[in-house]
Amino acid sequence: MLAARIAIVGRGRMGQALAAALARCGVDVDGPLGRGATGDSADVVLLCVPDAQIEAAARLIAPGRLLGHCSGATTLEPLEPHEAFSIHPLMTVTGTTARFDGAGCVIAGATERALGMAAALARTLGMRAAVVADEDRPLYHAAASMASNYLVTLAAAAERLAEAAGVDRALLELLVRAAIENWATEGPVRALTGPIARGDDETAARQRSAIAARAPELLAVWDALTAETRTLARSREKA
Repeated sequence: MLAARIAIVGRGRMGQALAAALARCGVDVDGPLGRGATGDSADVVLLCVPDAQIEAAARLIAPGRLLGHCSGATTLEPLEPHEAFSIHPLMTVTGTTARFDGAGCVIAGATERALGMAAALARTLGMRAAVVADEDRPLYHAAASMASNYLVTLAAAAERLAEAAGVDRALLELLVRAAIENWATEGPVRALTGPIARGDDETAARQRSAIAARAPELLAVWDALTAETRTLARSREKA
């Protein structure tokens, strides 16, 4: 268990969830604290604020403390001159009861001590940690956005098509869950199913015609996904 007292700055979903999770793990937590917090009551301060506010929030933190942020796309530069670290949970947080155990995270540290603190936080929360180079953080964060935000956007588009055909979204839920589970256990190549995977170009063409007629605003997305799916299907043929 972490011996340090940790102040969480930021009362958004991530700040509330991390404060609650750390407290459940027996960590001495102060917060989540609001705007203008200095963190002078703690040994370690973790900023859970929007990326654009990290630098301003860091300037208010009392010196002599380890200072971290939870951004996936941001380097440690906005935290200077503090001894800095970061920890970005690879998970979606929609409420204060979110559990972090089993999730992945990416950590960084300006010093060995700071990196050790990030790793200790990850262990305490039950997360699996990885380190990503500063120059690769935007690419890593893009992958995270595609795997979470864009996946929801894609499911929402499928829901719109189903609704137009008179099918309730609930009927898609098991399909979405099964597809994700197959991807997780089998990998993308083996998990891929459907007309493109089996070379049924006629059915794929009928699908496209239906999109063009009933939901033309989704046609560009459909075509882009079709092209990428064909590439994935071809990789299976070469394997």
